[in-house]
Amino acid sequence: MSQYKPYPAYKDSGVEWLGEVPEHWVVARFRDLCEGISTGPFGTALGNDEYVNGGIPIINPSHIVDEQCCPDDDVSVSAEAAERLRFWAMQAGDIVTARRGELGRSAVITPEQDGWICGTGSLRVRPIPDRVSARHLHTVLQSNYARDWLNLSSVGSTMANLNEGILGQLPVACPDVAEQAAIATHLDRETAHIDALIEKKTRFIELLREKRQALITHAVTKGLDPSVKMKDSGVEWMGEIPEHWAVCKLSFRYSVELGKMLDEKRITSTSLMPYLRNQDVQWDAVNTEVLPEMDIYPDELSRYTVRTGDLLVCEGGDVGRAAIWRGESDVIGYQKALHRLRPRNDQTDTAEFFFFALMAAKVRGVFEESDSKATIAHLPAEKFRQYRFAFPPVREQLEITGHIRTHVQRLEKVQVKTERSIDLLKERRSALITAAVTGQIDLREAV
Repeated sequence: MSQYKPYPAYKDSGVEWLGEVPEHWVVARFRDLCEGISTGPFGTALGNDEYVNGGIPIINPSHIVDEQCCPDDDVSVSAEAAERLRFWAMQAGDIVTARRGELGRSAVITPEQDGWICGTGSLRVRPIPDRVSARHLHTVLQSNYARDWLNLSSVGSTMANLNEGILGQLPVACPDVAEQAAIATHLDRETAHIDALIEKKTRFIELLREKRQALITHAVTKGLDPSVKMKDSGVEWMGEIPEHWAVCKLSFRYSVELGKMLDEKRITSTSLMPYLRNQDVQWDAVNTEVLPEMDIYPDELSRYTVRTGDLLVCEGGDVGRAAIWRGESDVIGYQKALHRLRPRNDQTDTAEFFFFALMAAKVRGVFEESDSKATIAHLPAEKFRQYRFAFPPVREQLEITGHIRTHVQRLEKVQVKTERSIDLLKERRSALITAAVTGQIDLREAV
């Protein structure tokens, strides 16, 4: 921020969190700048029959997104109920801020949102217009210093929880209202520019992910030779495949076994070993930290343990999510929520190739019901074994896998670099806001 100048003169704010502030600014508690700070209605203030789809919105923390109020039709009430809750109704120029989660997340109520209700998880702030603008207080809440102060002041037994008293104690540095407007105008322009860059880079990351998936899908269904003769696979999601590839049920090429069902009542602790759960298997990654244990007896070891090269596939939840076990531990089991896939013949198949084939199938909706398109809650082993896939010769499987890994790594490097640039932009945005509302930089001439 070297392009900005400091103010000509400073004074001690008397608040350690703020340090020095411009000489002509005043420092006040948040509550002294507001007509009131109030939380939404608690308890059973509403009956179930008073919630109506598309009625008058109630704004809870989840509805405050990107400094805007984003109502949910399912969390709205009838006009009659809103009248009874009018004490908590918001008006244009109010600020609504989250009491839980990311403290400081807030939005300024617009004229179109006049009459919306402040929810239980939110606080309604009504600034005193001739002392402070809503835009200035809202911007203060976005600053690093305010969020740090609120988080440290609001720590409860399990989570940060903001209330009127804590928010009211927040120290705020204030210039006069005209200067507040000048600061807000400059910040609006600069943050809009930064937000546009972030949006562009975020879209670029989405395109990288799409390109990555298109690369994988094309490689595992069309191969690497564009001149090869093709044939109809007979499987809708794959379409045409190279003529020399085989198409068959999964069970012909892989053994598919579910893990052991956990029965806590029957644990003897005589043959305990760590085991993998559904949540431990993410795409191309297996968690081995702080795993639970269960009994897997000597005669069950071959059936309920994994070995290097096995493919683990989620049977429930995010059905089809998979990772290869690469020997992170000597002996480890797996629970019934996972399928263990193992090539029937290592000379004809490699789990490395089939991992990418599963990824392509997942994106193409193979594990969704054909009628409702709703994700299957579970993928039974018998059903999984019947799915048909394409299998090139093993040498080609290895070539395809190498091709995918090489190109995916390049795309991931670009993605990581882009994500870092987004983080830097966000840091710059926060630093600019913080510097502006604490008087570290003089934006009067910048406007």
